[in-house]
Amino acid sequence: MTERYDVVVVGGGHNGLVAAAYLARAGRSVLVLERLERVGGAAVSASPFSGTGARLSRYSYLVSLLPRAIVDDLGLRISLRSRRVSSYTPTVRSGVPTGLLVEREPGPATAESFRALTGSDAEFERWSAWYDSLAAMARAVAPTMLGPLPTRAELRSLVVGAAGERVWRQVFERPLGEAVEETFADDLVRGVVATDALIGTHTSLRAPDLLANRCFLYHLIGDGTGEWRVPVGGMGAVTAELERVARAAGATIRTGATATAVAADGVEAQVRYVAGEQEHTVAAGTVLSGVAPAVLDRLRGRAPAAPRGAQLKINILLDRLPRLRSGVDPELAFAGTFHLDESYQELEDAYRASAGGTVPDPLPGETYCHTLTDTSIVDAGTHTLTLFGLHLPADLFEEDNAGLRETLVDRYLAGLNRHLRDPIEECLATDADGRPCVEARTPLDLERELAMPGGHIFHGDLAWPHVEDDGPGWGVETDVPNLLLCGSGARRGGGVSGIGGHNAAMAVLGR
Repeated sequence: MTERYDVVVVGGGHNGLVAAAYLARAGRSVLVLERLERVGGAAVSASPFSGTGARLSRYSYLVSLLPRAIVDDLGLRISLRSRRVSSYTPTVRSGVPTGLLVEREPGPATAESFRALTGSDAEFERWSAWYDSLAAMARAVAPTMLGPLPTRAELRSLVVGAAGERVWRQVFERPLGEAVEETFADDLVRGVVATDALIGTHTSLRAPDLLANRCFLYHLIGDGTGEWRVPVGGMGAVTAELERVARAAGATIRTGATATAVAADGVEAQVRYVAGEQEHTVAAGTVLSGVAPAVLDRLRGRAPAAPRGAQLKINILLDRLPRLRSGVDPELAFAGTFHLDESYQELEDAYRASAGGTVPDPLPGETYCHTLTDTSIVDAGTHTLTLFGLHLPADLFEEDNAGLRETLVDRYLAGLNRHLRDPIEECLATDADGRPCVEARTPLDLERELAMPGGHIFHGDLAWPHVEDDGPGWGVETDVPNLLLCGSGARRGGGVSGIGGHNAAMAVLGR
């Protein structure tokens, strides 16, 4: 006899768990099918280094877009902790090692750092005015993320009313690079601003399709503040809570269950899956897809248009933090985002090189030290360092994934060493076999390990959080009414946010 549920969720990533929790709490019978032997997708912790107590946020690592409303609705017992510093960007000016320090709430130390770098107060004043206007935009846009999609005209009215016509034009109508160039004079400062437009996104800052703008928008609007916070206990603590509340609400979660086909006709739906060596079929009124849209296409027997990711992630365990040539305290420099070779021109040059099939030189990237904010995930005295490399499209890795991965790790460590008094290699912890505690993941690795097509961390290009007119409501709809997207591939998806899961659940409950 075929099992039947009100809703079957294909994919047990964080969004699928959010959807399952909301629906089960509302009295729906819910089954979650997850291919891996654990839930969480990319939002998990792992212990990759034998003989150490480190539990790293192996793939996703920071949280910004998760709305407080979801945390409160579901009763999630999680702690998201603020970092002391927003960013530090090392550089050399007139032969002297220096850098730009930006506090989480910019104050006198930030102003002095701008002054020392640029020779005046003008750039800091421009920075303050720019981010004040963007904060007003974020406060206007964020509340719309958990409701039916606004039209473009409705969203424009909100943004213009809160932040002004100029901000609307800069973010929603013109290439972001134009706004950065007209607002800031210093190339390094321009780059610090621009990186939020390029995380997980392979594009030029001046591209007319405004893909960089869309990425920038999502990086700045999280819960109305745009602050990127550290999950205490690692990303696995977030997933564990989502699993707990989904199960407590009555959702059934099956791991090691690989979906092989999805069919829906608007009234009834079926999902075939394999668990162990047995094939099963489950019927449902509605199917929610937490997998990438390209994967869903394959499950429906359609030819997918697979996206391509463009990043390298390196996880490192350190015995101690290295000292910097600039003399800045490493506990400040690494507490926020440590920008590496990410001036505006370097970012544009790296895009052009990689789009032409060449590995960039220098390699732009940024590092984060989780353990300067949360020590619970490591043994006493050790630190994690996460490095996220930009403009490294999947195509570069196809000829020799393992070889290029190893080469890029060496090159990134060398790039760090240009700014360090202590070579990073001297600070690396070693595992039980005496090997340095360093691992890396390319887009092709993500595709293999997480079934993430092309290793694209957003499951595809990010879309504007609006519709052009009175179109479909929640941004989760497909061509079939009872087959909905609930993952990062939904409109307003991407990142660890739960928004796709929430909105799919609301679409179901609103019928």
